[in-house]
Amino acid sequence: MIVVIQCAARKYPCAGRFKMEDGRLIMFVADPKEAPTDNKIIYKRPDDPSGSGLSYREELVKYNRRRPGDNPLGLLRAWELYSNPVYAELVNTFCVQNVFILSAGWGLIPADFLTPDYDITFSNKTRGDNAYKRRRRNDAFMDLSMLPADRTGSIVFLGGKDYVPLFCCLTEGAKSERIIFYRCGGNSDNPPTAPGCRLLRFETRTQTNWHYECAKALMQGKITV
Repeated sequence: MIVVIQCAARKYPCAGRFKMEDGRLIMFVADPKEAPTDNKIIYKRPDDPSGSGLSYREELVKYNRRRPGDNPLGLLRAWELYSNPVYAELVNTFCVQNVFILSAGWGLIPADFLTPDYDITFSNKTRGDNAYKRRRRNDAFMDLSMLPADRTGSIVFLGGKDYVPLFCCLTEGAKSERIIFYRCGGNSDNPPTAPGCRLLRFETRTQTNWHYECAKALMQGKITV
């Protein structure tokens, strides 16, 4: 079984970043034009040109092909990047090769994929001064889809409705069964639209980040697929 969990806004402060030649740190966001002014930080989209003839996304893939331990930027593996402990718990429970992150910035990436700090989300709660973080469904992103083609077994997604369309898109060619847990509780009982996927209800009154509770229930065997 492969477990895919959506990314998170809260990341470790020590997360590594790409840098400009003048030393300024790069923060990847959905809309750099709307980002605040900061003399020490420059805002970029993942698919912006890096100046090397490649986009930053392509540079990141290239960076991940370096020899193990050759990590001069100090990038964290995806499961280490997010501060909530559930990412590490999933890796410990299901093994790192069976855990993937659905990132609003980078796409569907392995849990051990070296990933720079970024601030991109699908959440429609991101408005006002933080609107530069929000990726809209029709925004052009060259998302990575790094599920191995030869893997068998089910693919289970843990995440909110805002992330379901991207999950469906990036796993469309998968031969394995795709399973999506969705929140059910209180006044909410509306399954997401997910053609070709099996939908499973997860009963909870938790509204924000309910998928963390779902992930723990899956690890503890309280729910099954």
